[in-house]
Amino acid sequence: MKLQAPAFWWEKPGFKAWALWPLSCLYGSIAGRRMRGTGAYRPTIPVICVGNVTLGGAGKTPTALALAEAAKAMGLIPGFLSRGYGGKIRKATRVDPSKHGADDVGDEPLLLAEQAITVVARRRAEGARELERQGVNLIIMDDGFQSAQIRVDCAVVVTDSYKGAGNGMTFPAGPLRAPLKLQVQALDVILLVGDGDGATPLVRQAARMGKPVLNARLSPLPSADVPDGSLKGRAVLAYAGIADPEKFFRTVREVGAEIAIARGFGDHQALSRQEIDDLIATAQARNLRLVTTAKDRARLRGNPLPAAQTLLAQSSVIDVAMRFNDPAAGQWLIRQAQDRFAKTR
Repeated sequence: MKLQAPAFWWEKPGFKAWALWPLSCLYGSIAGRRMRGTGAYRPTIPVICVGNVTLGGAGKTPTALALAEAAKAMGLIPGFLSRGYGGKIRKATRVDPSKHGADDVGDEPLLLAEQAITVVARRRAEGARELERQGVNLIIMDDGFQSAQIRVDCAVVVTDSYKGAGNGMTFPAGPLRAPLKLQVQALDVILLVGDGDGATPLVRQAARMGKPVLNARLSPLPSADVPDGSLKGRAVLAYAGIADPEKFFRTVREVGAEIAIARGFGDHQALSRQEIDDLIATAQARNLRLVTTAKDRARLRGNPLPAAQTLLAQSSVIDVAMRFNDPAAGQWLIRQAQDRFAKTR
């Protein structure tokens, strides 16, 4: 079972955080050396990296999808590069949703592959070479900001406006993937998602370093599964196996549904038979509509348990899209990458 982020990560540092501080120093030192590593592969095409400073979800995959949409509008052929977290395939492989499941390539690459060529690779340099062979002319890397395996032309750090950098401490005392100052120095643009004020300290630090900040929001998408207004006033059982389930629950409330029961699972977690049966039985007993995320749908499709397909058939999926406050922001980011690429080549 995958674990969720502890609550103390998002609070003022207390006893639990400081007790883990020595381990954080060690982890931060290793992460810092990795970020400063040399010998990164330089692709023959521009690369945009979509990452975040903390562990867990901030909206990287919806941002990557929005950038691909902007790239297509510019006449480009974008390709996604993902590590394929949660999948068993290790070598560079182009994702084929008709034959690959979440246990093969991970859940997020299946969503990305619906929009553009997607390659998963544990070694990102190998993945970049495969995308070059596939004929793309822009690489959008979903995660990997801290890896330093590939020369990146524009590093976009997606930040949840409600949580920001959390308690400001590095894992395991806090949610940071590496020391914050080092990460802010390495990023090119912060994409602030939502209307909260939890990221104010991070934004101020970025501003002092001259880093631009863009704003965006996650918006629910109407679909045949969930048309506009179909959930308004409807009592639901909302479940999500993502890094920040509360973010999905906010979206459920945004479409007008009334959450009678909210169930959060670990990020990328494959549900067990008992968990699946419990969700189905609870919803039936209380006459609740089951609603979930696109990532959970991708995992359920590949789950070999027959009950998983029953749960999938009974669940409505609320998908979301990243919408930049400035409609031109996506293409501006792509041009930043193209310009940097041209200058460094």
